[in-house]
Amino acid sequence: MAQERLIYIVDDEDTISKLLEHWVTKKWGYEARTFVTGEECLENLNTIPDAIILDIMLPGIGGVETLKKIKSQYPDIPVIMLSAQGKVDVAIETIKLGATDYFSKPVDFTKLEVGVKNAIQTHDLSREVSRLREAVGKPVHFDSIISDNGAMQEVFKLVQKVKDNDICVLVLGESGTGKELIAQAIHYNGNRKDKPFVVVNCASIPHDLLESELFGHERGSFTGAHQRRIGKFEQAIGGTLFLDEIGELDLSLQSKLLRVIQTKQFERVGGNDTLTTDVRLVSATNRDLVKAVAQKQFREDLYFRLATFPIVLPPLRDRRSDILLLAEHFLKKFSVEVSKPGIGFSKKALKLLYEYAWPGNVRELENAIQRAILMADGATITEKDLPLAVVTFGSREEATVTSPLSLGVEHIRPLEKVKEEIIRLALKSTEGNIVEAARRLKIGRATMYRLMKKYKITEEK
Repeated sequence: MAQERLIYIVDDEDTISKLLEHWVTKKWGYEARTFVTGEECLENLNTIPDAIILDIMLPGIGGVETLKKIKSQYPDIPVIMLSAQGKVDVAIETIKLGATDYFSKPVDFTKLEVGVKNAIQTHDLSREVSRLREAVGKPVHFDSIISDNGAMQEVFKLVQKVKDNDICVLVLGESGTGKELIAQAIHYNGNRKDKPFVVVNCASIPHDLLESELFGHERGSFTGAHQRRIGKFEQAIGGTLFLDEIGELDLSLQSKLLRVIQTKQFERVGGNDTLTTDVRLVSATNRDLVKAVAQKQFREDLYFRLATFPIVLPPLRDRRSDILLLAEHFLKKFSVEVSKPGIGFSKKALKLLYEYAWPGNVRELENAIQRAILMADGATITEKDLPLAVVTFGSREEATVTSPLSLGVEHIRPLEKVKEEIIRLALKSTEGNIVEAARRLKIGRATMYRLMKKYKITEEK
């Protein structure tokens, strides 16, 4: 059932109004507010509804005039018209004025429910477009990426070269190194900056839903597809589509993505119409795709297409000059947010921050500084305010754990059990750091989470 959706019902016939309210709230699960006149509805548009069901025959200014006023003030609100007249010319007039749909009385509530759902989807899409337009107005410049490291300066030079080119870009680097920031820098500093920047995380969306997410689907194409869905390739037309965690893409989808790159054409799931797309494609991964290609886990032809212009981000441990620079940046950012201006680091805290390996890279550092500000009692962040992993890093000896692969023949166990023990070993040796454990095992983060779920591993320390 739908949740937290608000529908305005405007009808002066008490019986019909109550019946509509019953269907909207009890049958469809939405919230509803009822009004007798168009004037009342207009006066209450300070709260924006997800859709309006509006009768044409109303006392006062009437339904058609109410529709005009709604569209003049709030053109994105979907309005569904109701009329007892059932005249085609009336229906056509309201549609021309911006109505989303039109139904004759007595109302077929099954059809009306579909109309309302379609209207809500239209409103959601409209709001998403507005959000994307707002994002366009907030460009990410190179100076938004904090670094004085030589390797990162070379990265900025590459961004400068490719920002106005439609060539496929593949951003490579460990988790937390800022791959999405680089994609944003390419988009917002390039000639597509006034168009949408759309992000898809290929690891966070189930494989059976990812195709619909990318290409959209037609109504009835599969169970639960009650209306047409516009995919990310359509939403990003004219702009940039950023495919994060591209290494987790299923092989069946890899072939479809390759076709889109080669032909700039695709079909929605369940559709017959061939659509053309004009997007700049930027991909990112923390996996070794060359190795994945050798292991037949990633298509070689797709890899070469995606990696036409590779950009490699160095891990934070290889750009130590940036650690304290970033720490000060995050300190300034978060101290303002939590109203702790003037807070600083002790010398010991700075030393520990500098010496730590930061397996989670910039993202881990950012989280550590945010936590430290909250933990600090006074105006100085000391070592006791830092995460335990940072404080004990220099003095900690590597844990000595017997490898499940080093045992004798008599201890041979089922392969699945050995795999489980290796996962647990990796997590134990990294004190539960899932990102670092995945890196040492040379598998993707999404794969690590799937294996942990499979073997019912929550945390190992």
